[in-house]
Amino acid sequence: MTRPWRLGLTGSIGMGKSTTAGLFREQGVPVWDADASVHALYARGGAAVPAIAALVPAAIEDGAVRRDRLRAAIVADPGLLGRIEAVVHPLVAADRAAFLAAHRDAALVLLDIPLLFETGGAGLVDEILVVSAPAEVQRARVLERPGMDAAALEHILARQLSDADKRARAHHVLDTSRGMAVARADVAALLARIRQERHDA
Repeated sequence: MTRPWRLGLTGSIGMGKSTTAGLFREQGVPVWDADASVHALYARGGAAVPAIAALVPAAIEDGAVRRDRLRAAIVADPGLLGRIEAVVHPLVAADRAAFLAAHRDAALVLLDIPLLFETGGAGLVDEILVVSAPAEVQRARVLERPGMDAAALEHILARQLSDADKRARAHHVLDTSRGMAVARADVAALLARIRQERHDA
């Protein structure tokens, strides 16, 4: 049975994953977004809400999970993260499986997984694209986000592999600091190369 060729997209916070995923969508590539999957699970009526409510009642408002409150609870109690992941990861995996089933006839799909290396997800994909940018660009991008400050950024970075480690493990690296036009051209060139290599294989 054939299946789509899977390109994994990852990179540290603020490196431009969402923007890069959008450029693949522009090229007609089906994209599964792990963060979007979690957002849906945390929304009103989402499958993760009852379990999160049991673990962190204060994180629930109007029947949905407030991610900022959940993040604050995790900072206060590091042991909480593992219990939340035990609930959320199987639900995310089910959503990813449904996406792959829906696109089983596609030649190529993109799996956008922020913690691909950290969660042992490298085996889910055929090759890995890491998005990267200089540390000062990353920091400026993240600190522009609502609710983010230096302490929250440091806490997130402490849970992630370093940018250098991710680049070392990648099959492809895309520098997102050079503007949209360059990024768009880089994505188009990478797709052309992957398709040619697969055609020649």
